[in-house]
Amino acid sequence: MNKTILVIRLCFLALCILGSWLLCYTIPEWDRYRAVAMTVGTLIGVLVILVDMLLKGFSLRGLSALTFGLAIGALVAWLLGSSPLLKRADEQMIYLTQLALFVICSYLGAVIALRGKDEFNLVIPYVRFVPHEVDTPLVVVDTSALIDGRIARVCETQFLGAALVIPSFVLTELRAIADSPDPLKKARGRRGLDVLNELRHIKHLDIRIHQSDIARRQDIEAKLVFIAQSMRAKLLTTDHNLAKMAQFHGVPWLNLHALAQALRPEVVIGESLEIELSKPGKDDGQAVGFLPDGSMVVVNNARAFVGKRVSAEITGVLPTAGGKMIFASLLGESSEG
Repeated sequence: MNKTILVIRLCFLALCILGSWLLCYTIPEWDRYRAVAMTVGTLIGVLVILVDMLLKGFSLRGLSALTFGLAIGALVAWLLGSSPLLKRADEQMIYLTQLALFVICSYLGAVIALRGKDEFNLVIPYVRFVPHEVDTPLVVVDTSALIDGRIARVCETQFLGAALVIPSFVLTELRAIADSPDPLKKARGRRGLDVLNELRHIKHLDIRIHQSDIARRQDIEAKLVFIAQSMRAKLLTTDHNLAKMAQFHGVPWLNLHALAQALRPEVVIGESLEIELSKPGKDDGQAVGFLPDGSMVVVNNARAFVGKRVSAEITGVLPTAGGKMIFASLLGESSEG
């Protein structure tokens, strides 16, 4: 891509030089100043290329917002310049006033439109040519949900029937975390990038990158809530504070922790289960194992079977802050550990 742009720039510069040289043939008076004309053509070409390089980060969305702002500014200037306030003024004064209004209003319109280009993108969205995408539910994903990793497994099951909207500043934050000198942060950031690649390889999943910028890192949470609210989307996060902010602004939010809690299987006294005992319990004869959802199972008279898989009958269930603690009695050894 960079090589292609370089070739285009060189061709443009050559055309500027050639055009200024050929221009001397059409105007006989300039025939003696071919070197000056070619120098001017070269300078004009270099100036245009420099402007192009300065506009490197200027996106199509920014250009559309700028055009819209200039149009609104010109319209306001025309309305003010055509008002009865200038009917009886001197013609030169009217011209100068209209010129000043045009310049000032166009500038203000362009600046306001560029500052609010995210809002402009939501008010006048790009046209979609696929009819079934019009009513597609949207879910805005934050950095914590990508780092958590479970979103990829949930999307693979096709239970989440919505398009994922990932703001560009979330990707920027994720890359910054992955480049952090702190080993723990670096590992979390790389896991988030790996999860993002997994999401991109899920064929049925609709992922949309929302081009949006932030001036300060402190504004990330507020911008996420604003995007979700403006797009009438839900917010997927594992950040409790962000979830509370979304709830305050009336934005529905999805919490992977709450989903994991809801998917924990219900256990009933009298049922039997198979559990691998991983360590001894606190009391004599007890052994402890864990279910796939993290629930701890305490089996009586099973200390001799630590490291093995046994069958046990549930005798009691104790709810705790971290989940459930299940008590069971040993039925028999089912297999070697």
